[in-house]
Amino acid sequence: MTQEHVVGVIGGSGLYEIDGLTEIEEVSLSTPFGTPSDAFITGVLDGVKMVFLPRHGRGHVVSPSEINFRANIWGMKRLGVSRILSVSAVGSMREDIVPGDFVVIDQFFDRTRHRVDTFFQDGVVAHVMFADPVCESLRRDLITAGSEVGVKVHDGGTYVNMEGPQFSTRAESKIYRSWGVDVIGMTNLQEARLAREAEICYSTIAMATDYDCWHEGHDDVTVEAVIAVMQANVGNARALIKAAVPHLVPQAKSPCACGDALKYAIMTAPDRIPAEARQRLGLFIDKYLPE
Repeated sequence: MTQEHVVGVIGGSGLYEIDGLTEIEEVSLSTPFGTPSDAFITGVLDGVKMVFLPRHGRGHVVSPSEINFRANIWGMKRLGVSRILSVSAVGSMREDIVPGDFVVIDQFFDRTRHRVDTFFQDGVVAHVMFADPVCESLRRDLITAGSEVGVKVHDGGTYVNMEGPQFSTRAESKIYRSWGVDVIGMTNLQEARLAREAEICYSTIAMATDYDCWHEGHDDVTVEAVIAVMQANVGNARALIKAAVPHLVPQAKSPCACGDALKYAIMTAPDRIPAEARQRLGLFIDKYLPE
């Protein structure tokens, strides 16, 4: 088993563990960017090394705006993860995305206001390509896995990332609908941006739990309704992950473009990078800089 075969899973609301893991260990990490949401759970699933992290911590104690996304993604990188499957509860903004359906996202739109979503600041500037914010090969594997386990999966969609933690106003929900977005959530865009900077393939499995508050024929979104759909659907999420894992290992032998996203992105001259920044970012940039 090699380092490049490590698959990471970030579990959102309702998904706090992975069924079938063996050789389980709990790893607490100190990162240059602070404390992750929780300890990382490592193990093996069908011969593939896995790393799992509950995005909101066990017991759901971290609010969306308080998640330390940088520490979470740094920790995944430190543990050798090359592919991240992110599971997230979302509201549906389309009639045909029914609560209980899954959407394998291909685009994001940012409506957050209070979040740090780059590793590159304080003396180092880098601009990664982000036109296609998720890994297409990883996305296709998730769609294939969904069909294998009989889960209703929509191929592609735009995820509007709101700030939260409150749900949308009715005016916001209707405006987002008019923009043509497909689902709404509170967490995944920052992960996608940081995963790209960390040169980790990333894809979102969005679980629709409600119709936000735009749909006149349905009740407005409530925590009770969201939890009820999540509890009914979390088994499908686990089955999809288990089915996807065997598809991911062969890809690790022929890395996609995500694996060298920083190759031409670092703008700061090497001799102008502060020593402290070089140490903080070494996990990502050392391979591109002179000794």
